[in-house]
Amino acid sequence: HVTLMFTDLRGSTALYSRIGDARAYRLVREHFAFLAQAVRDHDGGIVKTIGDAVMAAFSNPADAVRAALAVQRNVATFNREHGQDEGIVIKLGLHGGPSIAVTLNDRLDYFGSTVNLAARLQSQSRGGDIIISQALAADPAVEILLTPLTAIGEKAAIKGFDAPVAFLRVMPGSTGG
Repeated sequence: HVTLMFTDLRGSTALYSRIGDARAYRLVREHFAFLAQAVRDHDGGIVKTIGDAVMAAFSNPADAVRAALAVQRNVATFNREHGQDEGIVIKLGLHGGPSIAVTLNDRLDYFGSTVNLAARLQSQSRGGDIIISQALAADPAVEILLTPLTAIGEKAAIKGFDAPVAFLRVMPGSTGG
């Protein structure tokens, strides 16, 4: 059982066009360090990066949510520190469940439906929010973390899944609801 976090940069193609390849690449690399620190600070590990996306794993669902909240709450500071007016916007999705863990090329990786759903949920993010599967949100330790935040229940057809998937759209800087 593992909780997975997938992130992606919103508008990264436009970022490269707007600030130039070298500066954008440097910013993307620094954003990886920013994400890695948030993941490590909450007892998780980066599994891999794919383009400008990150896959991270956590043994404790609440740690995954805390890491996601830290990322979204601190991205504005990251942007200020890197002199970016428009800056980066991070799309983020979380889901947990059973997974096949495999060591490939001396690195741990995960496969299965849990991984696929976590990755697909990230694509539901608009950026700045956190998409959390309904199953993960029902974990008692996660429920406590979400209680003071604005969380909107939604459902969407997710590629590769037969039935619409229920999830919460959490706004990290908000309270209420």
